Amino acid sequence: MFGSISRGVTEYKRINLETGIVDANPQRLIVMLYEGAIEACQLGLMHMRQNNIVQKGESLSKAIMIVESGLRLSLDRNAGGEIAESLDALYGYMSNRLYLGHLQNNPDYILEVIKHLVELKSAWEAISNLQSGPAQASAVTQA
Repeated sequence: MFGSISRGVTEYKRINLETGIVDANPQRLIVMLYEGAIEACQLGLMHMRQNNIVQKGESLSKAIMIVESGLRLSLDRNAGGEIAESLDALYGYMSNRLYLGHLQNNPDYILEVIKHLVELKSAWEAISNLQSGPAQASAVTQA
């Protein structure tokens, strides 16, 4: 009985995520990557504290994958200049800290990465709001 409810919730989350991706602008997609990495880190931290080794490894591996294959690979090093170079170095540092945090079972490393991810996510949200703000104001004015 509970299995079908759980499956339904999982399916709803998947559809909601897919819809969000299709409707998202590039800035929102980056924010979604940060959200996914933060969630994976938090899960990894929880599993670390509960001594669930396999789940900890899966969650932290997912976080590393999001940082490396999502955030790091999305950098435009030509157009981004020094900012892209700095972000690239920071993403590499965060991946390394997640890896070491997993190997050494050190929650401080994971918490450090979460702090960086939250700060960067906030910055991208601000950028996204700035870019959507004038368009929304224009639409309201035209109405």
